[in-house]
Amino acid sequence: MTERSFAMRLDHLFREVHPKGRGPYSYAEVAQAIKEAEGAITASGIQQLRTGARTNPKMATIKVLADFFGVPAGYFFDDEVAERTAAEIQLAAAMRDHQIATVALRSAGLSTGSLKMVHTVIEQARALEGLPPTDDLPGIDLSE
Repeated sequence: MTERSFAMRLDHLFREVHPKGRGPYSYAEVAQAIKEAEGAITASGIQQLRTGARTNPKMATIKVLADFFGVPAGYFFDDEVAERTAAEIQLAAAMRDHQIATVALRSAGLSTGSLKMVHTVIEQARALEGLPPTDDLPGIDLSE
Protein backbone atom coordinates (compact mmCIF):
# COMPACT_ATOMS: atom_id res chain seq x y z
CA MET A 1 0.00 0.00 0.00
CA THR A 2 1.37 3.38 -0.91
CA GLU A 3 0.60 6.39 1.24
CA ARG A 4 -0.84 8.20 -1.78
CA SER A 5 -3.18 5.38 -2.71
CA PHE A 6 -4.50 5.18 0.86
CA ALA A 7 -5.16 8.93 0.90
CA MET A 8 -6.76 8.82 -2.54
CA ARG A 9 -9.02 5.93 -1.55
CA LEU A 10 -10.06 7.63 1.68
CA ASP A 11 -10.74 10.83 -0.25
CA HIS A 12 -12.89 8.86 -2.70
CA LEU A 13 -14.97 7.52 0.19
CA PHE A 14 -15.48 11.01 1.60
CA ARG A 15 -16.59 12.33 -1.79
CA GLU A 16 -18.86 9.43 -2.74
CA VAL A 17 -20.25 7.82 0.43
CA HIS A 18 -22.74 10.05 2.19
CA PRO A 19 -26.51 10.28 2.60
CA LYS A 20 -28.51 11.47 -0.38
CA GLY A 21 -29.35 15.14 -0.31
CA ARG A 22 -26.32 16.31 1.62
CA GLY A 23 -22.64 16.79 1.09
CA PRO A 24 -19.76 14.71 2.41
CA TYR A 25 -19.32 13.92 6.07
CA SER A 26 -17.11 16.26 8.06
CA TYR A 27 -14.01 14.95 9.79
CA ALA A 28 -15.70 15.64 13.12
CA GLU A 29 -18.77 13.59 12.16
CA VAL A 30 -16.63 10.63 11.17
CA ALA A 31 -14.48 10.85 14.31
CA GLN A 32 -17.57 11.10 16.53
CA ALA A 33 -19.29 8.12 14.89
CA ILE A 34 -16.12 6.05 15.20
CA LYS A 35 -15.78 7.06 18.85
CA GLU A 36 -19.38 6.01 19.51
CA ALA A 37 -18.62 2.65 17.87
CA GLU A 38 -15.75 2.12 20.34
CA GLY A 39 -12.99 3.24 18.01
CA ALA A 40 -10.52 6.02 18.52
CA ILE A 41 -9.41 8.52 15.93
CA THR A 42 -9.47 12.30 15.91
CA ALA A 43 -10.88 14.57 13.24
CA SER A 44 -7.39 15.93 12.59
CA GLY A 45 -6.02 12.40 12.32
CA ILE A 46 -8.63 11.59 9.67
CA GLN A 47 -7.80 14.78 7.79
CA GLN A 48 -4.10 13.93 7.87
CA LEU A 49 -4.80 10.46 6.46
CA ARG A 50 -7.07 11.86 3.76
CA THR A 51 -4.52 14.42 2.60
CA GLY A 52 -1.54 12.07 2.86
CA ALA A 53 0.12 14.15 5.58
CA ARG A 54 -0.06 11.11 7.85
CA THR A 55 0.95 7.76 6.43
CA ASN A 56 1.04 4.14 7.49
CA PRO A 57 -2.18 3.90 9.52
CA LYS A 58 -2.55 1.03 11.97
CA MET A 59 -4.80 -1.85 10.97
CA ALA A 60 -7.26 -0.84 13.72
CA THR A 61 -7.58 2.61 12.14
CA ILE A 62 -8.12 1.10 8.70
CA LYS A 63 -10.81 -1.17 10.15
CA VAL A 64 -12.79 1.60 11.88
CA LEU A 65 -12.67 3.82 8.78
CA ALA A 66 -13.77 0.91 6.58
CA ASP A 67 -16.61 0.10 8.99
CA PHE A 68 -17.78 3.70 9.04
CA PHE A 69 -17.95 3.93 5.24
CA GLY A 70 -19.35 0.41 4.87
CA VAL A 71 -16.49 -0.99 2.81
CA PRO A 72 -14.16 -3.94 3.41
CA ALA A 73 -10.83 -3.05 5.01
CA GLY A 74 -9.14 -4.51 1.95
CA TYR A 75 -10.46 -1.55 -0.04
CA PHE A 76 -7.53 0.48 1.25
CA PHE A 77 -4.72 -1.88 0.23
CA ASP A 78 -6.00 -4.44 -2.29
CA ASP A 79 -6.44 -3.13 -5.84
CA GLU A 80 -9.01 -5.79 -6.79
CA VAL A 81 -11.11 -5.13 -3.70
CA ALA A 82 -10.79 -1.37 -4.28
CA GLU A 83 -11.96 -1.67 -7.90
CA ARG A 84 -14.91 -3.89 -7.00
CA THR A 85 -15.88 -1.65 -4.07
CA ALA A 86 -15.63 1.52 -6.18
CA ALA A 87 -18.02 -0.06 -8.72
CA GLU A 88 -20.44 -0.95 -5.90
CA ILE A 89 -20.26 2.59 -4.54
CA GLN A 90 -20.97 3.99 -8.00
CA LEU A 91 -23.94 1.63 -8.41
CA ALA A 92 -25.32 2.49 -4.98
CA ALA A 93 -25.05 6.22 -5.72
CA ALA A 94 -26.84 5.76 -9.03
CA MET A 95 -29.59 3.67 -7.46
CA ARG A 96 -30.35 6.47 -4.97
CA ASP A 97 -31.71 8.38 -7.96
CA HIS A 98 -35.35 7.31 -8.24
CA GLN A 99 -35.44 7.65 -12.03
CA ILE A 100 -32.36 5.49 -12.50
CA ALA A 101 -33.70 2.89 -10.07
CA THR A 102 -36.99 2.78 -11.99
CA VAL A 103 -35.21 2.08 -15.29
CA ALA A 104 -33.04 -0.57 -13.65
CA LEU A 105 -35.97 -2.32 -11.97
CA ARG A 106 -37.99 -2.35 -15.18
CA SER A 107 -35.07 -4.06 -16.90
CA ALA A 108 -35.31 -7.06 -14.58
CA GLY A 109 -36.26 -10.21 -16.42
CA LEU A 110 -35.29 -8.97 -19.87
CA SER A 111 -33.24 -11.29 -22.07
CA THR A 112 -29.58 -10.55 -22.75
CA GLY A 113 -30.54 -9.45 -26.26
CA SER A 114 -33.10 -6.96 -24.94
CA LEU A 115 -30.62 -5.69 -22.33
CA LYS A 116 -28.09 -5.09 -25.11
CA MET A 117 -30.67 -3.02 -26.99
CA VAL A 118 -31.48 -0.99 -23.86
CA HIS A 119 -27.74 -0.48 -23.32
CA THR A 120 -27.33 0.75 -26.91
CA VAL A 121 -30.20 3.22 -26.55
CA ILE A 122 -28.75 4.54 -23.28
CA GLU A 123 -25.31 4.96 -24.86
CA GLN A 124 -26.84 6.88 -27.77
CA ALA A 125 -28.77 9.13 -25.39
CA ARG A 126 -25.58 9.78 -23.40
CA ALA A 127 -23.76 10.72 -26.60
CA LEU A 128 -26.56 13.11 -27.59
CA GLU A 129 -26.26 14.81 -24.20
CA GLY A 130 -22.48 15.04 -24.43
CA LEU A 131 -21.82 12.46 -21.72
CA PRO A 132 -18.98 9.94 -21.91
CA PRO A 133 -19.68 6.32 -22.86
CA THR A 134 -20.14 3.80 -20.07
CA ASP A 135 -18.76 0.79 -21.93
CA ASP A 136 -15.76 0.58 -19.62
CA LEU A 137 -17.70 0.43 -16.35
CA PRO A 138 -16.35 -2.34 -14.11
CA GLY A 139 -18.68 -5.24 -13.46
CA ILE A 140 -20.82 -4.74 -16.59
CA ASP A 141 -20.76 -7.61 -19.08
CA LEU A 142 -23.35 -7.83 -21.82
CA SER A 143 -21.29 -10.19 -23.98
CA GLU A 144 -23.31 -13.32 -23.17
